[in-house]
Amino acid sequence: MSGAFGAFEFAILVVAALVLIWGFQRYRNNFLKTELSVAVGVAFGLVSLAIVPRIFDFIGGALDLQRRVVIVSFLANLMLLGLLLYYISKLDSIKTDVAELTRSLSVEQAPKTDGGRSEIFVVIPAYNEAETIRDVVSSLPETVRKYGVQPVVVSDGSADATARNAAYDGSMVVEHPLNQGQGGALQTGFRIAIKNDAAIVVTMDGDGQHPADELEHLVSPIIDDEADFVMGSRYIGEDHSENGPVRKAGIRFFTATINLLTKSEVTDCTNGFRAIRGSMLDELRLTEERFSAPELIIEARKNGMRIQEYPVTVKQRQAGETKKPQLGYAIGLARTIVATWLR
Repeated sequence: MSGAFGAFEFAILVVAALVLIWGFQRYRNNFLKTELSVAVGVAFGLVSLAIVPRIFDFIGGALDLQRRVVIVSFLANLMLLGLLLYYISKLDSIKTDVAELTRSLSVEQAPKTDGGRSEIFVVIPAYNEAETIRDVVSSLPETVRKYGVQPVVVSDGSADATARNAAYDGSMVVEHPLNQGQGGALQTGFRIAIKNDAAIVVTMDGDGQHPADELEHLVSPIIDDEADFVMGSRYIGEDHSENGPVRKAGIRFFTATINLLTKSEVTDCTNGFRAIRGSMLDELRLTEERFSAPELIIEARKNGMRIQEYPVTVKQRQAGETKKPQLGYAIGLARTIVATWLR
């Protein structure tokens, strides 16, 4: 770097820092990689301009341009950056509004129960699970310890007969016209449960991996006022999911990370078979649309909920293929854990 480090260079670094902060905050709030990538790229370019300006002089010399052109280009690109960030924010706002509208419409379409008894709402997010969803719903008991059991299937933008096959013997079935992810489907089911004053809310998968005959064991600690949040664990129960060694190691790593950050003692942070006290569900701040399991655990700890684990069996998937990405699953879990813990 030649010459003194002047006010212009300092101003560029300040702008770079502000762009990075903006990108980080946007990613924490909405988990959109586009905004973070743009922020990092722009910040890198600005820092290079401030610290190693000869790079731009070299490019200008190669193209037979004067340094003044670089300055003008910088100002023009700064204006372009402002417009780009504005339109990215607008697009993100539209996406959020569409997701919220989708869930709100689904909740409005759901019938209200007639009341008169305490109920356990079993929320089942399902995406293209036409082959298994009928068996999952029909396997649920009508009552558990005098509590009525109400299945709520959220067909999350399914392109097959999931919604039609889920309509069985009094089950509630709502559809997302657009796929919202498992977390988004759970949020819809939770709102329906809250709307109907559910005593307990259970979540389970639509692929047949969670045995319905273990439902009573899962909800009993809440009924007996020993817990507010009960998690099923395959690692103190039985695991027939056929997860490979890499995925198993990843689950144990992320479980250990959650335990370290929140002083918890869970053993299976990704298990979707869980029970939550209905009166406390509305206190959880849930924003994650894809990788919701860590968010639920961390939010439960933040809100002082009594957490217990119960050994459950996770069966082999009954039909179809897993919807979970490989590398993307690990990345999604990592950023969900960090973002939920920091907010």
